[in-house]
Amino acid sequence: MDNKKKLIVVVGPTAVGKTNMAIKLAQYYDTEVISADSRQFYKEMTIGTAKPDDTELELVKHHFINSHSIEEEYSAGDFERDALKVLDALFQKKDIVVMVGGSGLFVRAACEGLDDLPKAPEGIRNALNQEFEFFGLEPLKARLQVVDPEYYAVTDVDNPQRVIRALEVYETSGNNMTFYQKKDFKKRPFDIITIGLNTDRDYLYNRINLRVDNMMQQGLLDEVKSLHVYRNKPAMLTVGYSEIFDFFDGKITLEQAVDKIKQNSRRYAKRQITWFKKYGNTKWFEPNEFQEIVQYVNSLEV
Repeated sequence: MDNKKKLIVVVGPTAVGKTNMAIKLAQYYDTEVISADSRQFYKEMTIGTAKPDDTELELVKHHFINSHSIEEEYSAGDFERDALKVLDALFQKKDIVVMVGGSGLFVRAACEGLDDLPKAPEGIRNALNQEFEFFGLEPLKARLQVVDPEYYAVTDVDNPQRVIRALEVYETSGNNMTFYQKKDFKKRPFDIITIGLNTDRDYLYNRINLRVDNMMQQGLLDEVKSLHVYRNKPAMLTVGYSEIFDFFDGKITLEQAVDKIKQNSRRYAKRQITWFKKYGNTKWFEPNEFQEIVQYVNSLEV
């Protein structure tokens, strides 16, 4: 590897310990952290997004945590533009920067760039949104599985925003998301070292279940209630929020909502692992292998 600036990207499934590892790496290399988590941008959403707490945020400087309001639409393309500006400024004073996140699309946006996806006519978007409103997500998921099975296998298909956007692209252009994602990557002016964290599946799923229980104890129910006015915003149509809204609507009991959050989080974790195993030159470690990760990163600096 040459002597260019280096971006260490920490990826992996939810609840595996990415935040902790990113902070330890940033402390070791005396640098700062860029969050590539598509929900931690929003200052209104805290408990359900498992943001770093105040103590963790004080240990190292984080970027893109509480940086936006949920009232703003903030896309992966917006993040690509803004993250590159922050990286440019940080590389003026640091040789290494750490990025962390489980949102594959946002990580890819910063590291490789996104293809210019076609903008859907308003009629197509409205029709898909109405279909979701009247019939729910399952018929849309079934259609996506037919038109783009490869993308279906790795994206968060329990997120209506992701499913509707993928169908918009297909219905607008006749090409699916996989077609656009296989185009050439944009070469960045810095080296990228991708560190994947993963562990025993049963242990990970246990951590996910425990995290959901902790979120409920911390007041997730009240947080979601306070965000009712935003419930149709894309960020609200995600795991940990949509299930609680179903409870408020009387569709399921609170116990069922909590069980669904756990189930959907486990399914999301599985898809994250699939995504990042296909992504770039990810080198995988256990979440407690800090020294091994440092040795690996330093070995690439020769």
